[in-house]
Amino acid sequence: MPDDGKISRGFFETHVASRLGADREDVALGPKHGCDFGVIDAGGGSATVLATDPISILPDLGFERAGRFALHIVLSDVAVSGIPPSHLSVAFALPSEMANEEFDRVWGAIHGECRRLGVAITTGHTARYPGSEYPWVGAATAIGVGDPDRIVRPDGTRPGDRIVLTKGPAVEATGLLASLFPDAIDLPAETVATAQARLDEVRLVGDALAITEHDGVHAMHDATEGGLLGGLHEMADSAGVRLRIDSEAVPYRPGVEATCEALGMDPWRATTAGTLLLAVDPDDVDGVLDSLHERGTPAAEVGVARTGSGVEVDGEETSPPDGDASWPVYARLSGR
Repeated sequence: MPDDGKISRGFFETHVASRLGADREDVALGPKHGCDFGVIDAGGGSATVLATDPISILPDLGFERAGRFALHIVLSDVAVSGIPPSHLSVAFALPSEMANEEFDRVWGAIHGECRRLGVAITTGHTARYPGSEYPWVGAATAIGVGDPDRIVRPDGTRPGDRIVLTKGPAVEATGLLASLFPDAIDLPAETVATAQARLDEVRLVGDALAITEHDGVHAMHDATEGGLLGGLHEMADSAGVRLRIDSEAVPYRPGVEATCEALGMDPWRATTAGTLLLAVDPDDVDGVLDSLHERGTPAAEVGVARTGSGVEVDGEETSPPDGDASWPVYARLSGR
């Protein structure tokens, strides 16, 4: 297990995968390394998609912005199934120093965004506990209910599929670090402001649902911890395919490259929530790209899936990241 961040595939296989409670026939998709969600077969032509994530509240972002950011991290893992998130369960373990007014601002932002997206908050738990501290203040489970035949599985990549990428690497890490530590980035103020704006792109619900009309979308994955390279390895490993990626085709959002260089952070290994990795039938690539571009979302075809295993970039074999490149940068800048 890495010191910080998600567990590795090896740790998952050794310590988690063989101990998953009762075997139930209604579990259509259970825990699998690199898969964003699980699926329960509800019968009657209906399936329930669910995903659980920690809630991270960073007060320096402003409590409203922090609340929206935390919510979208949770909702994204259901949206990549192609089923709209419709319900939310939230459990808060709040730090003692969080004032009522501060919680009210977080909750108001979550409520407003859920209302806009048609998501009902159905249950939860809220308390203050000694020892709780920012940013990790609880967890939430997002749920979506829909046609099981419309679910896009995260392990569905097939040989011959084209790999489509939205937004590019390090969007989340760039936006977060530029917002939290602007004075530590040796760049012009306008460049830092551009980098800060990337945080508002950590949303992919609309993108994911806009492309589900295309039957040729075989897999979707949110490239979070471990970044773009980690997401590519998770997509390849879960489907048992080999991905060949052309780095020259990878899009970058404004401010990302400059900020990553100034911070000494590898953009391909830095968390990038909001960035979608897609495996698409060659006949549907143009339609998928058109749907994304109509939403104003930058996207490009960046590679192809073949038989085999692993990920090669520009013809060179790569290894899965052993951690996230943003963690040591955050630790250095925050003094943690």
